[in-house]
Amino acid sequence: MVTAHAAPRAQVLVASNRGPVSYALKEDGSLESKRGGGGLVSGLSAIGSDVESVWVCAALGDGDREAVRRGVGETGVRMLDIDPVVFSDAYNGIANSVLWFVQHMLYQTPLEPVFDAEFRRQWASYEAYNRAFAEALAAEAGVGARVLVQDYHLALVPGMLRSLRPDLRIAHFSHTPWAPVDYFRMLPDDIARQLLRGMLGADRLGFLTWRWASAFAASVSGVLGADEGEVVGSPGAEGRVFFRHGVVAGEPAARETDIAVYPLGADGDFLRRRSHEADVEERMAALREQIGPDRRTIVRVDRTELSKNIVRGLLAYRHLLDTHPEWRERVVHVAFAYPSRQDLAVYREYTEEVGRVADEINSAYGTAGWTPVVLHVQDDFARSLAAYRLADVALVNPVRDGMNLVAKEVPVVSDAGCVLVLSREAGAFAELGEDAIVVNPYDVTGTAAALHAGLSMAEEERAERTKRLAAAGTALPPRRWFLAQLEALGG
Repeated sequence: MVTAHAAPRAQVLVASNRGPVSYALKEDGSLESKRGGGGLVSGLSAIGSDVESVWVCAALGDGDREAVRRGVGETGVRMLDIDPVVFSDAYNGIANSVLWFVQHMLYQTPLEPVFDAEFRRQWASYEAYNRAFAEALAAEAGVGARVLVQDYHLALVPGMLRSLRPDLRIAHFSHTPWAPVDYFRMLPDDIARQLLRGMLGADRLGFLTWRWASAFAASVSGVLGADEGEVVGSPGAEGRVFFRHGVVAGEPAARETDIAVYPLGADGDFLRRRSHEADVEERMAALREQIGPDRRTIVRVDRTELSKNIVRGLLAYRHLLDTHPEWRERVVHVAFAYPSRQDLAVYREYTEEVGRVADEINSAYGTAGWTPVVLHVQDDFARSLAAYRLADVALVNPVRDGMNLVAKEVPVVSDAGCVLVLSREAGAFAELGEDAIVVNPYDVTGTAAALHAGLSMAEEERAERTKRLAAAGTALPPRRWFLAQLEALGG
């Protein structure tokens, strides 16, 4: 077990709210660690043991904080014990209740947002939270190190870190959409400018699609204006796009921030291997029993996140049963809706509404031998993979989503091939739209028609589409996605 270095020498650093390891306090007072996965973990492991790396993350719970206090930790991980009130304000109050809502365009604008004194108090915590990360990175980084900062939680870090350590090469990656400039400008003017300047402290900004990169560039031009620099190039076209700082103001050595796109893909090799392990086979048998023999399946796997549009998906399924009664008792909607952010009231209410609508459909249409909606709310990765394999139609209909990896994962795992019904507002649409049935996520009747078309599609066409979807969805798997960003910062 290792704590911070005596002298900073890390050459590759990652910063994210959630780290690669978490700790839980056991009844006997000992700490139990759990290792996570994903693109950042596999990417860091790919750089080799000869390159020293550090992952800076926040302590998220009592177990994590106790690990920090005891000086317990994994080699190459620095966990920050940020004051719980500051963390809650920054994470729940600003990141998840303001920035997430802006980028996903979720506000009911007649009533919200309200940027009052409480917002300003929470914003000060968001600044302090970002400053803690910037200072930790500055302390850990060797001369000229490469730093990859992740997501909207840490939007101010690049600018803060740039002022502390101008020698570093800094990247920031946005895993969310970026709102159109008119919606982004809903934020108070000084806050909008601070966010943009914070991100533009990076040498390179990464986005999941050109649509989100274009929206960011438009926000820079619309909010900061020509007095602070200019966007050079067109984010929708091929070629280099960047923001040139201070060029209008006549700085003698204007700095540039590149804007780039890295469309994160599914890890095909891992999914194919993992989806055929014994626990997945067990879940498949249980699901088949729930579904019943010879029935078709419409599958969705989501967190009960407001942007995922689960309720409208259920309403579309109900409309399908209304308008195409021939599907009654022949199809089951397998809906996995795993609770998310239940410490926020609006998320608890949304989770309850998902359950209410599912129960309503089952009450209205169910028979002694057929349950129209099989709803699971307990997170179970093996069961999700089992559902992927059984899917005839995969429903991915978010109102707005940075990417949505489920859309890329299901075609990789599906046993017999599946039809993807995909929202045009998902980032995955840019790569998968040609072979999916594309829907307007607000159009319940249109989504119902798409579900009918998917269930009715000829087997040969479905198989061909699935092959193309799987190829497109695995074009930039997590490890390559990470390394591509690292390499773009130079050796």
